[in-house]
Amino acid sequence: MNNLELASIDDRFTEHSSMVYRDEHHQLKILLHVTREISKEIQLDRLLLIIMNEVRKALKADRCTVFLLDEDKNELWSKVAHGEKEIRFSKQLGVAGYVAKTGEILNISDAYSDSRFNQEIDRKTGYRTLNMLTYPMTNKRNEIIGVFQVLNKYSGNFSEQDEELLAAISWIAAAQIENAQLYEQQRQAFNSFVETLANTIDARDPLTAGHSKRIELYSNEVAQIIDLPPQRQELLRYAALLHDYGKISLSDAVLKNSGGLSEEEYSQMRSHPAITRSLLETIYLPKNLKELPIIAGAHHEKVDGSGYPEGLKFEQIPFEARLLAVVDAFDAMTSSRRYSDRIIDFEKVVRTLEEDSGSHFDPYFVEAFKKITLDRLVAILEYEVQHLIEPEDAALLAHFTINDLLRALRSEQKNPVTAGEGDFVAIFQKYYHREHLENEPQTSEHS
Repeated sequence: MNNLELASIDDRFTEHSSMVYRDEHHQLKILLHVTREISKEIQLDRLLLIIMNEVRKALKADRCTVFLLDEDKNELWSKVAHGEKEIRFSKQLGVAGYVAKTGEILNISDAYSDSRFNQEIDRKTGYRTLNMLTYPMTNKRNEIIGVFQVLNKYSGNFSEQDEELLAAISWIAAAQIENAQLYEQQRQAFNSFVETLANTIDARDPLTAGHSKRIELYSNEVAQIIDLPPQRQELLRYAALLHDYGKISLSDAVLKNSGGLSEEEYSQMRSHPAITRSLLETIYLPKNLKELPIIAGAHHEKVDGSGYPEGLKFEQIPFEARLLAVVDAFDAMTSSRRYSDRIIDFEKVVRTLEEDSGSHFDPYFVEAFKKITLDRLVAILEYEVQHLIEPEDAALLAHFTINDLLRALRSEQKNPVTAGEGDFVAIFQKYYHREHLENEPQTSEHS
């Protein structure tokens, strides 16, 4: 072999080595990017979506689904999938079921020619699966906890390089998914604990039954309207449920007093926000909920400084506490016994919030509250009997907000409302004044 031939071989070897290096470098960059994106999220639903998006992009495919194994139900499931809602099926079915059972990697170039492929999902969804790469996901104990399924490679079929990349991603994803599942279990336990605490207060006084739950729901509506970040929404939810927990210290004579309170009793009632904060500060809270006692304990502060327990002004009052103040006042004016009418007309209720905007309430939250759609408002007002709301009524009310209702109500005195406006106003008033309960059997307070 002459020098020229040796040089040519050397050039080809160098070129091949360079290509291998570039491929490996590219895969490493992808893997680092995916790891960075996955490690940012601990909430399971959002984590699964991130994983699926990152794998789909990394493997240049149309879709990716992460199926998790539910041993209790013997099912594979995915809460979020590209283009679909939750998918659930027996862990024995289809390619995913086969991989979950055997731990094998299946790289199938023609899905419909493989007898293990479950065509039923395509028929239900209208999607057409061409090729697929299905990979088992195992934890540190080498137990299969789920399955990656990547569908329809943009060009050609899935390669061995794709398998290697998915193997690396799978190991990283499995660890983070287990962390997220543990977090979810802890969150559910804390949810149960918080709701139990909230129920102990609501159960003591039939006049305010359901108050904490309604405050949670109203708060969530406003949080969605102002696009509050998810972590702050979770904090707000707990503060809403526990804002009145300090009332646990009040005697029945004070808590259930439907008449006038003496000066001493009124002082006791005003002490409940400070007691709420004090009690919640004794509970161990994760870092993201450390502000919970302060927010829950400040829901009676007013932006002009005339509130209690500390007389805080505007920016001194926690952001979420200013939101709670608005919805707490609204519920106090609109709550009622299960089978009685609401005393104050709706327009007057909102006018009270508007008149106190800038003195008692943060105007930003008053205006945000007025953007709640009427179907959601009615569902919360009638939370305990919302099954009695007619679907067609809810569908119509969904097209209108509190602002729309106010405009219609305030124009009635001067100009008759149009037929369309009259329809939604009449429907809302039917539920607000509880006319839909007239033919419902009444139950005792203790039933």
